[in-house]
Amino acid sequence: MIRGLAVWCLLAACGSAVAQTAYVANEKSGTVSVIDIARDEVTAEIPGGGRPRGMAVSRDGRFLYVSDQPANALRVIDLEKRAIAGTIAVGESPEGVSVSPDGRWVASADEISNSVAFVDTAFSRLAFNVKTQGKNPEHAEFSPDGKWLYASAEDADSVDVVDVGERKQVASIKVGRRPRGIGFTPDGRRAYVACELASTVYAIDVATRTVLAAIPAGNFSNGVAVRPDGARVFVSNGRDGTVSVIDTETNKIVATTAVGKRPWNMAISPDGAKLYVANGRSDSVSVIDTHTYQKLRDIAVGQLPWGVVAR
Repeated sequence: MIRGLAVWCLLAACGSAVAQTAYVANEKSGTVSVIDIARDEVTAEIPGGGRPRGMAVSRDGRFLYVSDQPANALRVIDLEKRAIAGTIAVGESPEGVSVSPDGRWVASADEISNSVAFVDTAFSRLAFNVKTQGKNPEHAEFSPDGKWLYASAEDADSVDVVDVGERKQVASIKVGRRPRGIGFTPDGRRAYVACELASTVYAIDVATRTVLAAIPAGNFSNGVAVRPDGARVFVSNGRDGTVSVIDTETNKIVATTAVGKRPWNMAISPDGAKLYVANGRSDSVSVIDTHTYQKLRDIAVGQLPWGVVAR
């Protein structure tokens, strides 16, 4: 038993030593900045296509899927080689991207096509499309159990619910004007949706598909990131240049942190300790301590950073 415990501890230590990395899509530069989370420094710049926006990392950590708007495609970046390894055609004007919990699907919200494209990761090709009722879907996020995909309709006031197994939209949940960022709590019971023109975040009960709370945020609330313990939700406020912090027990704002200009999409480090905020008009990423809510530093990246993913 002692020997087995020692082996387990050694494996756990090795696992904890795996380098954590943040990737930043720079829309105007056409690059992806690579940030070493331990040092909070940019260590590399990777070509990301003509206009990289949404990103998602494959479950095995080998590939980064990046939406390239002018190409109507996803660029597949080999993260070991730090180079584009392939291109997958999707719909017109792809934006938000996410990977299903089991790693089988990559979903791309395709604005002009008014649809969500589902890419089969095993074959690196488009498997099917699902039309959305709302116009200009911007984000497409899987629920933690992989059963549902929520798509925010930028030119509407609703969130479209796709049944992944049935491959069709099954519901639409009314929220505020111009919904953008979406984040699920780890238990999958709630989703938080930031609505830009309403400057409000809506807490949704996933089981009943009803709004539990409308939470006033800063001006032009946009990106959403949920802390791994589910206790806090972070929301970027584009016009204010701030990030609001929501207590999920009370659904109240408990803190506000100043960041750069036009904060957009965000990601939390895998250990849950730090939040990375893409500041579109500052060409930087702000790093926030997710427990003290203090800004730790700003990191210069490429031009017009759209979003961040971390692994």
